[in-house]
Amino acid sequence: MLGPLHAKADELYCLAQNVYFEARSESLAGKYAVSDVVLNRVRSSRFPNTVCKVVHYKCHFSWYCDGKSDNPVASSAAWKDSVKVAKNILFQKKFLGITEGATHYHATYVYPSWASKLRPKGQIGNHIFYEEK
Repeated sequence: MLGPLHAKADELYCLAQNVYFEARSESLAGKYAVSDVVLNRVRSSRFPNTVCKVVHYKCHFSWYCDGKSDNPVASSAAWKDSVKVAKNILFQKKFLGITEGATHYHATYVYPSWASKLRPKGQIGNHIFYEEK
């Protein structure tokens, strides 16, 4: 489990980037939920074992492979919130809720083919969360 002695600065940045690009317009709960999925993947033997490797893994998070800039607007409130969420979830506590055990999510306006192979856990904001069956 990641914690103050195990998380590195690059992992904090990678997690904050993912929150920023995946959930910057979501509520605080939505931002934590997206972060929790990344940490659930880190803990899973089916995914890489670091935050950055999970975030960059096979274009699972579309922002990373969309050809657009991966640089957040550092002066924006959305980036500051993303860094705060990443710090809190890495160093303070795990987000508890419907994302407990969830390793996947997608926006409500799409339905990817993989979704039918997983068990839905619930919805927070504009994201639907899933766990493996």
